[in-house]
Amino acid sequence: MPAVLTLLRIKNLALVEELEWQIEPGFIAVTGETGAGKSIIIGALQLLLGERADKSLIRTGAHLCTVEAVFSGNDLQRLNLQLVEVGIEPCEGDLIIKRSFSAAGGTRQFINGSPTTLSVLKNLGDELVDLHGPHDHQSLLSPDTQLSLLDSFARAEEQLGEYGKHYRQLQTLLAEHAAFDTAETAREQELDLLRHQMTEIKSANLVAGEEEEIENRYKLASNSKRLIELASAIANKISESDGSVLSQLAETQRLLRELEKIDSSITQLSSAHGASVVELSEIARALSAYAEKLDLDPEQLAALEQRVSLFETLKRKYGGSIAEVIAFGERAADRMQKIEGRDAELERLAKEIENVRAKMNRTGEALRKLRTKAAPKLSENIRRNLRDLGFRQSEFEAKLRALDEPRPSGFDAVELLFSPNPGEPLKPLRAIASSGEISRLMLAIKSALAGHDEIPLLVFDEIDTNVGGEIAHAVGVKMQTLGRDHQVICITHLPQVAATASSHFVVTKDVARGRTFSNLREVTGKSRQEELARMLGGKSESALKLAASLLKER
Repeated sequence: MPAVLTLLRIKNLALVEELEWQIEPGFIAVTGETGAGKSIIIGALQLLLGERADKSLIRTGAHLCTVEAVFSGNDLQRLNLQLVEVGIEPCEGDLIIKRSFSAAGGTRQFINGSPTTLSVLKNLGDELVDLHGPHDHQSLLSPDTQLSLLDSFARAEEQLGEYGKHYRQLQTLLAEHAAFDTAETAREQELDLLRHQMTEIKSANLVAGEEEEIENRYKLASNSKRLIELASAIANKISESDGSVLSQLAETQRLLRELEKIDSSITQLSSAHGASVVELSEIARALSAYAEKLDLDPEQLAALEQRVSLFETLKRKYGGSIAEVIAFGERAADRMQKIEGRDAELERLAKEIENVRAKMNRTGEALRKLRTKAAPKLSENIRRNLRDLGFRQSEFEAKLRALDEPRPSGFDAVELLFSPNPGEPLKPLRAIASSGEISRLMLAIKSALAGHDEIPLLVFDEIDTNVGGEIAHAVGVKMQTLGRDHQVICITHLPQVAATASSHFVVTKDVARGRTFSNLREVTGKSRQEELARMLGGKSESALKLAASLLKER
């Protein structure tokens, strides 16, 4: 069973205090005098489709506005996967949508009794209701809308989804690759710096613990002249100069030996004196050797000085000690290895981009073939519908054009071209000034898409504006035809359109208890004839007869 809207319940919306509208399948006409409140039905449906809730719409004196709809039919089960994914109970036969908002500003929405978000409600509403009003004609001028119409006719949803998936993947990969490329200059600069740092540290041939040894050697070497002078002077005083310590001790030693011959008890003192002379001789020899060792050539001193200077330079750049400088070099090597690994990542990304681009091109070409095949069929179908709507010799063409660059919608753009009169060239729809022409064109397009569109409910809000007479009757017949495949609700001011509907409802504005109320009632038989007569200009005998003839012709 095809899905239909079976119930619309409205409470405290504008002039409606409480309304429960039970609806049948087919083509339903809604009429009423200007200002009676026909637009409230559209407003209620828009709220259920996720449109913004304006608290000024709440009926004066009320605090809460509620709109509820029940859709019924086996076709609704196609929505179950979408519902389950967002945590909503699946449809078994009915789909219940409820929206409420308060004067305090709070808003709540429910699907099958489960609370949900506006975005979920809007996505679901797009699957249930296609609403067109006078303001919606502008959407027909949009290139994106025109391409969507062709894709709908071509039943290209699967191919479009597959293409879109690859297109999005490609954009993500390209963005990642571009991020690497954008940072390439900075990357090279960092690599250059790391290479310099590693070369500088490595060429120093640093060894842990050598700093103290080199600094001690340099300290001695830089003071070697004074040290040699001091050591030589001491050695000279001890042993080499006239009147040296050792020459004087030789005399005291001779005297001690004579004393020892007389008194043997001083033998120990004589031995101690001899030992002192030996130690002083060793000291003198050691000082002479020390002085010879310190006698470095200028090149050796310069080398030590350069080494110490290198230590200070490296510590100033990379750490407070040679150990820290060595550790810095190790970290720089590790960082350099990681950065150079980006080249492999860039190569991987390039290969993946090539692979995904190939997939996108294949699906894009498949999508193009579908569109190319469907475009002339759509054009011919719309031309037929236009002839039915009074454009006897009009021309229409859905013209495909290849894009220079791929877009999220594919490789193609479409331009809908229309010529309402013979002898006039085909022009883009945006060049058509007449709202009556664009209204009928919209109806012709919706009629062409009727057999390809799974949306159960089509709503037309005064789409028949600026047409009349025979054309109005043709519009009604076309609505009637649409009602065979869809449930169609049309708010109309044309009796010729209303007369072709399978059911007819009238919105009235009544005053009771000092308050104004909008009400909705179905008209049949004589009451329907009288409503059509009112729309024709009055309830005169001639108007009633004309109304009766309109009902007879349907």
